[in-house]
Amino acid sequence: MIMQKQQRVYYSYMTYNDLRIFIAATKEGLCYVSTQVQNEKEATEQIKKYMNHFTLIANDDVTNQYSKAILNYFTENRQSFDFPIDLHGTPFQKEVWQALQTIPYGETATYSEIAEKVGRPKAVRAVGSAIGKNPLLIVIPCHRVIRKNGDLSGFREGIDLKKKLLQLEKIKNAF
Repeated sequence: MIMQKQQRVYYSYMTYNDLRIFIAATKEGLCYVSTQVQNEKEATEQIKKYMNHFTLIANDDVTNQYSKAILNYFTENRQSFDFPIDLHGTPFQKEVWQALQTIPYGETATYSEIAEKVGRPKAVRAVGSAIGKNPLLIVIPCHRVIRKNGDLSGFREGIDLKKKLLQLEKIKNAF
């Protein structure tokens, strides 16, 4: 029997205003960001959705660069992210997540536009599902995706946070 090596996932929490943000990274880069994870048990449950055979290790030193960058986003000193990321998902999910990264700060795109961008214009629901599984809140800006009619729709972290992020980016008429 072949034993798979345990991947180390380092994590910490940062706080900005009323948000407590869970940040996780491997040695390859940032792998998970959430405002919903409140403890190590929840972190394990969420990260299991993306990778197997991992060990969670609390370590502020490893996650510090990511925390600083996200804090700079919230204080309007950063509009994009250029640090390494370590994405775990299907090839289709990764393609959708890559397309999300092309939506400029302060702008929105529709689910249909993302489906077009990945070359699958009829796969709007599949695109929506992939967007909902985005592991990197804020860094991969799924909050910038809205319905064709301009309405906000599902957001893994809740519509209230989506509104706050859009307001932070001064996106008008998106809600």
